[in-house]
Amino acid sequence: MTAALLSVQGLAKRFGDEPVFRDVSFELAVGEVVAVLGESGVGKSTLLNCIAGLDTADAGQVRLKGQALPLHDETALAHWRRANLGFVFQAFHVLPHLSVADNVGLPLLLLGRNDEARVQALLRAVGIEALAARAPRTLSGGQLQRVAIARALVHAPPLVLADEPTGNHDPGNAERVITLLAQQVRAQGAACLVVTHSAAAAARADRVLRLTAQGIEAT
Repeated sequence: MTAALLSVQGLAKRFGDEPVFRDVSFELAVGEVVAVLGESGVGKSTLLNCIAGLDTADAGQVRLKGQALPLHDETALAHWRRANLGFVFQAFHVLPHLSVADNVGLPLLLLGRNDEARVQALLRAVGIEALAARAPRTLSGGQLQRVAIARALVHAPPLVLADEPTGNHDPGNAERVITLLAQQVRAQGAACLVVTHSAAAAARADRVLRLTAQGIEAT
């Protein structure tokens, strides 16, 4: 493996007196797509949130490109997320009052960039270019998933985090969603960490890790 793009070392999280996980350590290299499996309630989504700085771990450290997250400065952390992360949410989280194209272009807008060509390129890459002017309410779940993927990638972040992106899909469509996500991540020279319960989706990843209360196990 080449030098780590993402390094997670000794991460631990508790909710009150209840431990969720501890001693979570792993690395991702540029171009890698890694799937995380685990029992329900083991904290897979919490792990993604800690990596993104949306939640604070009780121990351990997250480094991206060798730099630790600016956890003690909310403004700096928000700017860090905008520049460095793409997040694919299970529930899509598209804005209903914006068109498909405007939803995809939102990360660029937040970075002060206006690049319609880039938005169109991503819409084309995920196969929904013809839907650019449509409202989210008119789309199917599969189409909304592609909007979420395009939005996560449009600003070319080095790291993409995907939380159960195949949760509403059958095994065949789950595999296609992960394949599409992996193709775009690799084309951009990024890395992707995917939380999934789908064995078919996990099979399309470069590696599979299993999250347990005691840490990470390779499978």
